Amino acid sequence: MAKRKLSTFERLQRGERLLRRERRELQRQLESCDAELKMVHPDAAGIDVGNASHFVSVPAGRDREPVREFGSWTADLRKAADWLKSCGIRTVAMQSTGVYWIALQEVLEQAGLEVFLVNAQGTKNLPGRKSDVQECQWLMKLHTYGLLRNSFRPPEEIRGVRTIWRQRSRLVEEAGRRVQQIQKALTTMNVQLANAISDLSGVTGMAIVRAIVGGQRDPYALAKLRNSRIQASEEEIAHSLEGHWREEVLFELQQVVEGYDFHQKQIAECDVELERRMGKLGSHPTLEDKEKEGKGGKKLGKKPRKNQPGFDLRAELHRIFGVDLTRIDGIDVMTAQVILTELGPDLSGFPSEGDFSSWLELAPRNDITGGKTIRKKARKSKNRVANALRMAAEALSRSDSYLGARYRKFRGRMEGQPAVKAMARYLACLVYRLLTKGQEYVDKGAAHFVQKHKQREMANLQRKAAELGLKLVAAQ
Repeated sequence: MAKRKLSTFERLQRGERLLRRERRELQRQLESCDAELKMVHPDAAGIDVGNASHFVSVPAGRDREPVREFGSWTADLRKAADWLKSCGIRTVAMQSTGVYWIALQEVLEQAGLEVFLVNAQGTKNLPGRKSDVQECQWLMKLHTYGLLRNSFRPPEEIRGVRTIWRQRSRLVEEAGRRVQQIQKALTTMNVQLANAISDLSGVTGMAIVRAIVGGQRDPYALAKLRNSRIQASEEEIAHSLEGHWREEVLFELQQVVEGYDFHQKQIAECDVELERRMGKLGSHPTLEDKEKEGKGGKKLGKKPRKNQPGFDLRAELHRIFGVDLTRIDGIDVMTAQVILTELGPDLSGFPSEGDFSSWLELAPRNDITGGKTIRKKARKSKNRVANALRMAAEALSRSDSYLGARYRKFRGRMEGQPAVKAMARYLACLVYRLLTKGQEYVDKGAAHFVQKHKQREMANLQRKAAELGLKLVAAQ
């Protein structure tokens, strides 16, 4: 009869120990270090984070068993924190593995330990075969000698707003999928409403769809639901609504509309919670009591744009940031909201705009050896702020502004994604300057950029002519 495999809980309750031979070998490898390395964190520990259990390593001599395994349940997390404190540990390094590290990090910080949350890409050069025990000891060794960089994390109140905003973004995406399913169901029944009106999820489109779900089949009666702003006539809409009504597709359409309404209700609830949490965030200390309009700032209309929160989001962002980021052409309130929820209003954690753009993976990454650049391949990144800035950069292609002219100049020098990335990096630098210096952005116009470009070109031509012993003469 095959021996039953023990669960993590059963194995830890029985107190299984690590193999002595393996522990001695790993300890020998750990203690053989470079004499030139300076010990930065002598009271450091490393944790290999997992789903069912975590492996924790402390320096040799702090305990008879310098490597222990703890379960992922709350009681064992507290045992791990108590054991680390009894070993004289002050700082802990662990990788940001999925969401498994969140509960552990909260327990360790409550116990008074400093937690370094590091990117796994910076710790993957462990030599030899990888195991959980080796990983936690490797993290401890790197952290002891100050070779790990702590990840940027916004304050707790910003993380709460971020959770609500990400949930809202997912609901907006789900609602968009429901709109696609509505169009698919109508097209299946040869109801070509999407060819008559531009937005199926608008006032006219949803009114007609709800009437169809309610049992109305007369195309002219449905066409009378047309809003006055729709360019298509009632006759055109009525012709597009002459389809063959299939019961199974109508049933599908009814369920899709109910799902769409459910998502819209959840989005509205997220807006209420988002407004409440953003209202608790403090105002920027340098913000004036009242914003002066008419100084180049973009104004919102009477009603917010589609998929935008129902409250005055721009005013809240201006109050929290202290500056109006929407004055930067290409950056709207949704992009500014992503910046707030992912980073917060304080960017002092980044020493310079170069460090900020590098953290966003928008700066060029040149691998240099022997004084020559051998590789310029960018590292893949899923940073939400970087993606939002890329979308803002692409929106500048037809903008009659300084930034629009600059982006078109990038497009002339480089095509496709390199131009978008270069412009996104410039936008990131502008955001950093505004949030760190507290100055409002003023657009100088496309003509100003063209004039500066001509001046630079003239200076370059004069320099080249001087090197050749020539002199430029203006044409008569």
